Amino acid sequence: MDIVTLAHGSGGINAAEFVQKVFMPYFKDLMPYANEDCGIFSSIKDMKYVTSTDSYTINPIFFAGGNIGKLCVCGSSNDVAMMGGKPLYLNIGFIIEEGFNIDLLKQIAESIALECKSLNIKILSADTKVLPKVTDSTEAKDKLIFINTTCIGSVEKDCISAKNLSENDSIILSGKIGSHGARIFLEQNNIAITSNIQSDCASLYPMLESLLQSNIPIHAMRDATRGGLSSVLNEWAISSHACIDIYEEKIQIVSEVHGVCEMLGLEPYDLANEGVCVIAMPKQYAEEVLSLLRGHTLGVNATIIGEVSKVFNPIFNLQDSKDNKTQISKTTYHQKVVLHTKYGSKRFLEYPQGEILPRIC
Repeated sequence: MDIVTLAHGSGGINAAEFVQKVFMPYFKDLMPYANEDCGIFSSIKDMKYVTSTDSYTINPIFFAGGNIGKLCVCGSSNDVAMMGGKPLYLNIGFIIEEGFNIDLLKQIAESIALECKSLNIKILSADTKVLPKVTDSTEAKDKLIFINTTCIGSVEKDCISAKNLSENDSIILSGKIGSHGARIFLEQNNIAITSNIQSDCASLYPMLESLLQSNIPIHAMRDATRGGLSSVLNEWAISSHACIDIYEEKIQIVSEVHGVCEMLGLEPYDLANEGVCVIAMPKQYAEEVLSLLRGHTLGVNATIIGEVSKVFNPIFNLQDSKDNKTQISKTTYHQKVVLHTKYGSKRFLEYPQGEILPRIC
């Protein structure tokens, strides 16, 4: 069995053998309901759970720093962690093109298993489907695979939302940005640049565990994936009717990533990350949050990069009112992110537009 065939998706003996030989050597210890149609997990009264579903179609499926298998677990578990949840369970579905290389599929399954075990996640249910030939290439390595994952977690810290920013909140970035997007851009475009850039693909819950179990109020938290830092901050500014001020000199970028961006005309703030998050909390807790993040290897470069300078009341018109509740000062802008450059000037950090990098996750 060297490649995936249509028979492997038929539901018959070929499909059963396919699952048992390719996936179960890696998943058997993670799937207590492996031979059932679904999995069961217990619920404690008044316990809140959080769930997130995502699909992964990255190209290339193997890249420096990870592969689609590691990425699908990290991506979905990170989404749960961003809402204050501890990842517990995973449902996973594979859509595989006929002709896909079995050895590569085993590598993907192994990566999934390793990441799940590192987080103590159990797989409740899984599914495979095989598509008839789609691509023109005869090379098994060029065939398509899509993975859909649903992660379920228990809520450890509630009331985290993009709508919850408050004036004078500090904005913390957990690490250096742009590595994943830059790595994928180089590989997708076969750019002949000698580079040691690695994707930052990583599960963030271990870094955030002590923070989520603390009494520190977190207003908003988001992993900076598609659209990067720019997308997260603009979404927050719009959702919370806020003005966010960010300081360029505080934002750390891997030097090689910065060089690639300058050479190719890319905006580092728009590049995707798979192991970096942004956190907003009341200013008085910022140093304590930094200390907790820096206590983990993924958070050693955590930095305060800005603050929420104004939150506008959406009930009122944004023109001057009699009680001046909605007066806009010269330095604050409704639903905008203001980037203070290292040269002393200011510009808007705009929402990313168009398709910068296809299939980065």
